[in-house]
Amino acid sequence: MKTMFSLTSIILFILLTSVPSIFAQDSPQWHLPEGAKARIGRGSILDIAYSPDGTRLAVASSIGIWVYDAQTGEELDLLVGHTGWVRSVVFSPDGQTIASSSYDETVRLWDVETGTLIHTLTGHTSVVWTVSFSPDGHTLVTGSSDETIRLWDANTGRHIRTLTGHTGSVSSVSFSPDGNTIASGGSDDDTVRLWDVDTGTLIHTLTGTMGWDGVAFSADGSKIASLSKDNVLLWDVNTGTLKNTLTGHTGKVLSVVFSPDGNTLASGSRDGTARLWDIDTGVLIHTLAGHTSWALSISFSPDSSLLASGSFGMVQLWNTKTGMPIHTFAGDWADTAMVAFSPDGNTIATQGTGGDTVRLWNVDTGTLKNTRIVVANGYSVAFSPDGNTIAAGDNHGAVRLWNARTGALIHTLTGYTDRVLSVVFSPDGSTIASGGLWDEVIYLQDARTGTLIHTLTGHTGGVTSVAFSSDGNTIASGSDDKTVRLWNAHTGQLLHTLTEHTKRVRSVAFSSDGNTIASGSDDGMVRLWNARTGTLIHTLTGYTNWVYSVAFSPDGNTIASGGFPEAAVYLSDVRTGTLTHAFTGYQDPVYPLSNPTISVAFSPDGSTIATGSSFDRTVYLLDAKTGTLVYTLIGHTGGVRSVAFSPDGNTIASGSEDGTVLLWDLASTPMESKKLAEDVNNDGVVNIIDLTLVASNFGKTGQNDADVNDDGVVNIIDLTLVAAAFGNTAAAPEIWSLKLDSVITRTQVEQGLNQAQQMNLTDPTSQRGISVLEQLLAVLTPKETALLPNYPNPFNPETWIPYQLAAPADVSISIHAADGQLVRTLALGHQAAGIYESRSRAAYWDGRNEFGEPVASSVYFYTLTAGDFTAIRKMLIRK
Repeated sequence: MKTMFSLTSIILFILLTSVPSIFAQDSPQWHLPEGAKARIGRGSILDIAYSPDGTRLAVASSIGIWVYDAQTGEELDLLVGHTGWVRSVVFSPDGQTIASSSYDETVRLWDVETGTLIHTLTGHTSVVWTVSFSPDGHTLVTGSSDETIRLWDANTGRHIRTLTGHTGSVSSVSFSPDGNTIASGGSDDDTVRLWDVDTGTLIHTLTGTMGWDGVAFSADGSKIASLSKDNVLLWDVNTGTLKNTLTGHTGKVLSVVFSPDGNTLASGSRDGTARLWDIDTGVLIHTLAGHTSWALSISFSPDSSLLASGSFGMVQLWNTKTGMPIHTFAGDWADTAMVAFSPDGNTIATQGTGGDTVRLWNVDTGTLKNTRIVVANGYSVAFSPDGNTIAAGDNHGAVRLWNARTGALIHTLTGYTDRVLSVVFSPDGSTIASGGLWDEVIYLQDARTGTLIHTLTGHTGGVTSVAFSSDGNTIASGSDDKTVRLWNAHTGQLLHTLTEHTKRVRSVAFSSDGNTIASGSDDGMVRLWNARTGTLIHTLTGYTNWVYSVAFSPDGNTIASGGFPEAAVYLSDVRTGTLTHAFTGYQDPVYPLSNPTISVAFSPDGSTIATGSSFDRTVYLLDAKTGTLVYTLIGHTGGVRSVAFSPDGNTIASGSEDGTVLLWDLASTPMESKKLAEDVNNDGVVNIIDLTLVASNFGKTGQNDADVNDDGVVNIIDLTLVAAAFGNTAAAPEIWSLKLDSVITRTQVEQGLNQAQQMNLTDPTSQRGISVLEQLLAVLTPKETALLPNYPNPFNPETWIPYQLAAPADVSISIHAADGQLVRTLALGHQAAGIYESRSRAAYWDGRNEFGEPVASSVYFYTLTAGDFTAIRKMLIRK
């Protein structure tokens, strides 16, 4: 049972970005998706837990739950079944069961010995942040973004009751030691609530505390500790009264935990100290100073004699009686979000906030026992010219080289301070060029040794893309500073600065002959440049917003480009600059109408285009001549940020936000699929996606996949035929299992339904379709107007603010600093009733003020005004 929810939970609770990261030691080929021949990495880490006997370590990741031998680090199993990232994991008190919660809104119970799924607990309607067993192991408690707490029978999976009262996400739940009381922390209402387990009644509401930081029960269950700014609050569980306020920290308190013997309370703070307090008197016993940055996480040894405290790149071990340091575990890993003692007290497990590593340390000697390296390989991938090596840029400033056949890690090239957005090999394979999110330089490094060859300086913004010319003599780079720059690859000399773009340049590419450069920008333009002179040749238009990716066909005659918000790939003629094709027939199951194409790549023979999207879990393969969807590669659990073909064209590498790179075997992949008339997007099932495609093509004539009945026009008949086909395909998912506001709007459904009813369609098929539309309209009509939690939160540099409207209204969102100063107003205009939760519909804030300047790290408040309705919530920018 988890009795502490400290900064670990804050960070993991708000970590959506995804911070992709993967284990990198062995080749983790458990449960590969169909069509994939290898996996590099083990997914982003979100939580770790020891089994009660200390023999196993469970790691919650973006692709499942990894189970390890806690002594040797050997992987024992991968538990798969969740369709979203696994958010929290915990062992039952007897060690025989693992409970996991997920972004897929479910809780699952697993048999530890066999790895089989025992139960799937459904009922929550949003992310399940946390799960905990009762002391006797018979009951589970879960907390969710749907503002509820649920109790479950751990043996049967039966739902017992739902506790309501919080007015925001429930990010922390735990049982008292006697199992009679549950404490829950709310992330938005700043309360801690105590509940009677048997009756489900609310016993006390503790106010003035930061609920999302969680709570800790004392060993005897009589006291609760919670946090309030730079203080620790001690409460009497029976009366709900505040017993003591522990003051002394000079910075925000980030974590709190009681000692197992019940005599001492420990706290960690932004002031760089951990402090030990007498529980009965509230007197400060020791101030443990030694960290050079925030004390993020703390943990007592089972016998209470030791305290481990984690900060940025360091773990300190202290003697709790003397307050003296014993060992310093230093490393080059990211901030330590979690420190945990093994049940026997001989080992400490540490985990970084970015999910970079899980390390096991010997408590007696202070030496490293085992390291499970994890790397965020989602943002850029490239094959070496011989196809034997894959370079992958990660989320924390490193480029890692992997053996493309075995998945073994070869080298780690470091230097950047943040996300590596672009990595590329020179044509001879000897050099790697890379660019980073916040760094204003390009690093050239030896691909064999990792030695730095040149640092190219001159950009005044982050470097988003780099490319070599075919002869290896020139490098092109794109940057946040709105320029494209050309460099001598051998000397590092700046040759040209191309300045026509008016916004960030996101992608650059050379033609195969090296004479032309293409660049894509947030100004919605693709520009073609003479690579020798730097002069502008053509400006290609078509996008309404950002152009994320550009790629030349092997013959140099065609440019493929993808961007936001269009779920499309555009092909343009290089010589004339004219648009030749627009591929819009591929759609993501969650975000079909706003699915930015982050990466495009031609196969070596030019016959196929591969695309990846930040909102999508799928790699799409398109026929480069006809624009038809050839195949979909499904297996990632996060957005696909990068795709690359091997030089022989037989393999695709896809890098994802889920923290893995998957290698797909194209030689054995069937490049055709059987199409049903109602399956408009040809993904093998008839569902809400197909309905959306019909609605979005209303009125169009001529050949069109959305013209289901082939009468030459897309109209209400096609809409009802698709709706009627729901559930007729064995593989079809439930109609309501998708995020409906992301795929079709209430207005679209209402208009289609009105037309269908006016046409008096009486045949059984049409009547069934109309019935489905009526059900869908009911689901898409909110019962009340509400402002929902922004995501991600904290964020850097952008966030989405969702809301729902029970009636049409003029909508605006104002953003204020903590001191009340207005930072930005988002005027959204008159909006119809409906759900505005997906990234395509929610309000978007780029973290800038009215003057376009990035705002500082801090807490901000956002207010929704919709007619007479107003509501306010808080969010955090963390840089």
